[in-house]
Amino acid sequence: MESAQIVLLLVIVVLTVLLTVLGIQVFLILREFRKTVDKANKVLDDTGIITESLSTPISTLSSLVMSIKTGISFANWLKKTYALLLQQISHKETKEPSEERSEEVMAPEEKEKELNGETQTSTPLSEERKPLVRRFFKGIGRKIRI
Repeated sequence: MESAQIVLLLVIVVLTVLLTVLGIQVFLILREFRKTVDKANKVLDDTGIITESLSTPISTLSSLVMSIKTGISFANWLKKTYALLLQQISHKETKEPSEERSEEVMAPEEKEKELNGETQTSTPLSEERKPLVRRFFKGIGRKIRI
């Protein structure tokens, strides 16, 4: 055999061994990568389960807080309505007969004040205070931006 053939045979053997070792290393790297991806997938699955288990109580708590807020608003409305009702009742009970007398029975000084425009005109209670109107669901019809 000639020296060129021996060198060529030696190069072919060395390249074959190197490519075989390289192929085995690539196979081992891909196997490790597969294990890593499986672990990452398992971690993501566990994270999804934990997130779902936390979101249920939080949404329930949010609903409870909104219900309490609505209840407090309703209780405040009832309190104001009750106070207004008591005020109207006490206003009717505390009227003195002198306030109800007619124009003919008025003293001359009061008639002069009325003619000069110095008297205070009392407005009825319904004109002084208009009923309180509250909207509990203000956001109906609005689009929610996320």
